Amino acid sequence: MLLLRIVALATVILGVNYVAWRWLESINWDAWWIAVPLVIAETYSLIDVALFALTMWRARERPAPPPPLDGVTADVFIATYNEPVDLVATTARAARDIRYPHQTYILDDGDRPEMRAAAAEIGVGYITRGREWKNRPRHAKAGNVNNALMQTTGEFLLILDADMIPRPEILDNTLGYFRDEEVALVQTPQVFSNVATGDPLGSQAPLFYGPIQEGKDGWNAAFFCGSNAVLRREALMQLGIVGYVRETDRAVAATLRDATRIVRRARRRGGVSPATAAALDETAAALIEARRQLGNGEPLGEVTYTVQRRVRAASAGLVSDDLENIRADIEEIERLAGGESPSASFGLDAGDGDELIAALSTRELSPLNALEAVQLALQAVDVDRGDEAQAVMPLATISVTEDMATSMRLHALGWKSVFHKELLADGLAPEDLGTALTQRLRWAQGTMQVFLRENPLFSTGMRLTQRLMYFSTMWSYLVGFATIVYLAAPVVFLVFGVLPVTSWAPDFFWHFLPFFIVNQILFLVAARGLPTWRGQQYSLALFPVWIRACVTAFNNVVLKLPLDFAVTPKTKQDVRKRPWGKITWQLIVAAVLFVSVIIGLVRVLILGDEVIGTVVNIVWVAYDFVCLSVLIGAVRFNGFQGASDTADDERQRV
Repeated sequence: MLLLRIVALATVILGVNYVAWRWLESINWDAWWIAVPLVIAETYSLIDVALFALTMWRARERPAPPPPLDGVTADVFIATYNEPVDLVATTARAARDIRYPHQTYILDDGDRPEMRAAAAEIGVGYITRGREWKNRPRHAKAGNVNNALMQTTGEFLLILDADMIPRPEILDNTLGYFRDEEVALVQTPQVFSNVATGDPLGSQAPLFYGPIQEGKDGWNAAFFCGSNAVLRREALMQLGIVGYVRETDRAVAATLRDATRIVRRARRRGGVSPATAAALDETAAALIEARRQLGNGEPLGEVTYTVQRRVRAASAGLVSDDLENIRADIEEIERLAGGESPSASFGLDAGDGDELIAALSTRELSPLNALEAVQLALQAVDVDRGDEAQAVMPLATISVTEDMATSMRLHALGWKSVFHKELLADGLAPEDLGTALTQRLRWAQGTMQVFLRENPLFSTGMRLTQRLMYFSTMWSYLVGFATIVYLAAPVVFLVFGVLPVTSWAPDFFWHFLPFFIVNQILFLVAARGLPTWRGQQYSLALFPVWIRACVTAFNNVVLKLPLDFAVTPKTKQDVRKRPWGKITWQLIVAAVLFVSVIIGLVRVLILGDEVIGTVVNIVWVAYDFVCLSVLIGAVRFNGFQGASDTADDERQRV
């Protein structure tokens, strides 16, 4: 640990020294269009390395936990949608045979009769969605688990994916952590039993499900990874209730704010009778008082009831003689509502009512219609969350991956998490490149959705180090944009002779090489002998996936566009047709790099260009080729033939 901290500190110091020199003394401003992006990319990488060093600073190897509490109840949830029944049944049998007393449930989001029959045959519970979910958001796996939470009673929950076979001792070896009443989550590694020699698809993540999670655990920031985790029901239910209250508070606050705008605009109109003016003033006062009470945390039911009663009393008995204004306002309301009547817009669909009141808050209505709009808006406040199947949603539903957001919210409420480094479940990895890319895209999209919706840096309740631990994971998915610059820089030099730095003088190497060497030592020391090279290759080689994830998540969260999302297939895809189309951009980049090397050599031999710069950039390109080459083997891979046999044997053993 001392060696790790010394190397981590040295890495950060040398990195700051190098990047500061790059910004202050070595940018080639004559070629700013490549020089500035390159130094920005290097700054990004320095921040990434610094966050990794911070993660490893308190890496925690936990001793064996105490025995489980006596008499606690546990449920095992197996989430499934369209996975093969045989695959789910194998997992369910292993879950049923877990030694610690528990109840096992198959959560079938596909509502399949054959799955229900298999559950009955195995002797486990079967839960699917009820009619209350029809025509309402389903929230994928998070909604599936939330639905089951309302139909079960276990104090602790083991959540498994359909292809994660638990070992009999999984609950015995994890429930002991919950003797600490502040622990809400125990996450165990996800390791795959069907990975072929060399891990051609980069499925295993030994660095993450080892040193990195141990490092986050040291800062009480080890997070939920969707499967192979045990959670405390009490913590999840508290999370759901707090979320419900916050969402309802936000909805009421927005309605009160928009209603206040409507009344103020109506009050500024000329020709208002004294009685109408008094009604508007009383309504404005009622809205302001309601906003004050809401801000002071007074009971929501009392706040809404009081303001509705005061607004009704203020407008009671008033009759308008301005028929033309009323007619014009009604036509505007109907137009905004898509042709429906005002009452239908406000009364039947709370979501439409919220949008309508916000739209009307920017328009001038006649005084009496303003009062009517305010009343209808207040009546449409959806305290019961009628647009959702459940008012309380314990697992977060803001992302296509429910895990990170859920654990982040748990930490914000003061709960603790644990990373238990022991193989307690055997999973199945994707068996072809297309499926692997789909899985990584979904992970990245979900992470970036959380980043854009609930940036941990601005999350209240967590310590700064906890925020940085979550931020470091999200920050890492921006690597695709930096990779584009790193790929382009040597091409620009080799083809056009444009230097992004002022020179390749010894001063550059004096600043760069110490940082680069110590940075590599940091990863070696942190990995403690674990294989990490495959992960480094895929980090660069999958740059189009990372960029696509960031762009689609931004479009979804900010621009409200549908997310380009797909569920990871659980069965082997047809590998007879090589999926070269999945790596089109990487092939184009490889071709450009190859041509640039040829041009660079010609420029040296014929034009006498700078030899040192050319050699440095050719070495740079060679590293890029080595990283990109991992995809060639992945495309040519015929599936986990021998590995699948091993996996079948392992499943039979379990």
